[in-house]
Amino acid sequence: MQVMHFGSYDDEPATIEKMKKFADQNGVEPDYSDKRRHHEIYLSDPRRTKVENLKTVIRIPVK
Repeated sequence: MQVMHFGSYDDEPATIEKMKKFADQNGVEPDYSDKRRHHEIYLSDPRRTKVENLKTVIRIPVK
């Protein structure tokens, strides 16, 4: 499962909580293991982008 997060990195935990609620409501659950982990893909350069315009793809493995 993945989502595009817009804004500060400090606000990512709230986005992750929304993802967990979505998963619960749709019958899937996180599937973490040594090989399957939460990860983030940073699409913006924080040195050149305003905080409110930062883009991050957040991925959580599910089953």
